[in-house]
Amino acid sequence: MSEVTEVMETAAEAVEEVKAAEASAKEAVTEAVEAVAEKAEEVKEAVTEKAEEVKEAVEEKAAEAQESMADYAAELEASLNKGQPTSDPVWARFEELLNNREAIKVTIDSAVKGGVVAFVDGIRAFIPASKLANGYVENLEEYKGKEVEAMVITAEEAGKKLVLSVRDVLRKKSAEAKAARAAIMAECVEGAVMEGTVDSVMDYGAFIKLDNGASGLLHVSQISYKRVEKPADVLTKGDRLTVKIIGVKDGKISLSKKALEEAPARRERAPRERKEGEDRPRRERREKEEVFNYKETGKASTSVGDLLKGIKLD
Repeated sequence: MSEVTEVMETAAEAVEEVKAAEASAKEAVTEAVEAVAEKAEEVKEAVTEKAEEVKEAVEEKAAEAQESMADYAAELEASLNKGQPTSDPVWARFEELLNNREAIKVTIDSAVKGGVVAFVDGIRAFIPASKLANGYVENLEEYKGKEVEAMVITAEEAGKKLVLSVRDVLRKKSAEAKAARAAIMAECVEGAVMEGTVDSVMDYGAFIKLDNGASGLLHVSQISYKRVEKPADVLTKGDRLTVKIIGVKDGKISLSKKALEEAPARRERAPRERKEGEDRPRRERREKEEVFNYKETGKASTSVGDLLKGIKLD
């Protein structure tokens, strides 16, 4: 009778293993399809981004070529003739802004040949077209009345020469954002345990906004040891979670909540005698490595744009 029971248990276990294998195979196929689609999109984005960079570089060079010394001379002459009388402290401040590479907010007053004009403490300042944005500016008139952050790049009291640059501010912010992102990512090492908030819930998992500013993916297979069909059944946007970083790849972070839980105990069975020549059944169950499946509908990386929101230049 015990042998019959043992055979039935073995058969039941085999059925469970077949079901588990079938589910794993289905999930693997789905993830493979998603990975291929994601890779194709990444290649497309990379090509588009490179094309834009080349276009901007060409346009910028063209704009700089158009700005002749005559343009600068005319604007400097206009500044000298139209600028209001100023005192030394005003120009001392401009010199300090220049040395500290400090950004100030100015409002574009008008568009002129080769750039735009703004007034700082009553002094007429010139912003060349090539210094107005990261790329080529086709229509200077569109900037009239706009408030921008600019940096003093030339301040000469004797000739009343005050020149500003918006592009230098943008590049400084970009560099600071990259440095901030590098610092954040340095904290996100495999094995680190961190707190975070559920930012969005998808069919394949949830995107978690970590308290240090980074974002990561909590895949459905890493939510719990219990089988979770839909992440939305157990997670809601705004939920606070403690998660463990189980992988970092290309700036993307893979998280696990299950890794912090105690694994359920396996049911122990009395060993049975094996017949001579009979091999031991192989019942190894390996948990597959987390796949970095990131969708455009979610966000699982710390972008420069996000970091720029938190950076202010006084």
